[in-house]
Amino acid sequence: MGLVETGALVAQAAAAGVGAAAFNVITLEHAEAIVTGAEAAGRPVILQISQNAVRWHGGRIRPVAAAAAAVAEEADVAVSLHLDHVEDRALLEQAADAGFSSVMFDAGALPHDRNIALTADAAARAHGAGMWVEAELGHVGGKPDQPASAHAAGVRTDPGEAADYVGATGVDALAVAVGSSHAMTTRSARLDEGLIERLRAAVTVPLVLHGSSGVPDDELRRAVAAGIVKVNVGTALNIAMTGAVRAALAGDASMVDPRKYLGPARDAIADTVRTLLGVVSAPAGAERRSDA
Repeated sequence: MGLVETGALVAQAAAAGVGAAAFNVITLEHAEAIVTGAEAAGRPVILQISQNAVRWHGGRIRPVAAAAAAVAEEADVAVSLHLDHVEDRALLEQAADAGFSSVMFDAGALPHDRNIALTADAAARAHGAGMWVEAELGHVGGKPDQPASAHAAGVRTDPGEAADYVGATGVDALAVAVGSSHAMTTRSARLDEGLIERLRAAVTVPLVLHGSSGVPDDELRRAVAAGIVKVNVGTALNIAMTGAVRAALAGDASMVDPRKYLGPARDAIADTVRTLLGVVSAPAGAERRSDA
């Protein structure tokens, strides 16, 4: 199938009542493993590169984007390229030329009126470049510039505000705060399914769940059934990768060839991706594994 547009993958998932999984790419091994896992599951997948990952690569967006796109182009399943959590307008304006078909513009930490104004401007610019646009309303936990708890008063997305926000900004998808947190290393988050259902009824665009690594399988399945479409996963991959690297190095103190520990790490990421895709993108009623 190869490289496709994110908007098409999300629309297809929404029409089928399943989740479109988006996995964070930091290294080439991440991209290779994510696509390998998607091929094993026989499911489409979104490769997403965050602004923080671009910064880690020296602020140069094109090399990491080109590597991810090259992996996508040779995939046996449909794969798209998404630029995530962008706050820098200069980076946003490079996205389309770097090969991204979609972008998540993140002004969620700003005052509400400022969030609307900046997001509307970003959406207009991105649409002008042919990109699908995601934005965030509410405060997903786990980010240093936002409330620490996903359960603090006033942090969750209000359905009425969500409808107004989508109308005012013109975004194509909305990331919502419903109980998940970024960077969780335990799968103990509890989501507000009733709120997800109300949000789905209030807005006309697909809903996005950030911080999905900390959400148990059954909670993810119910979230998709309630109305979540795009499901973002990052930390779970890094847990798998780091665990495999640690095990390999602990088993051989003389090991210096990075292929000997990055190979198992890549395999561990691929297995995590395969399992999570089975959780979020299987049709309702299909047999699903619960060992992610």
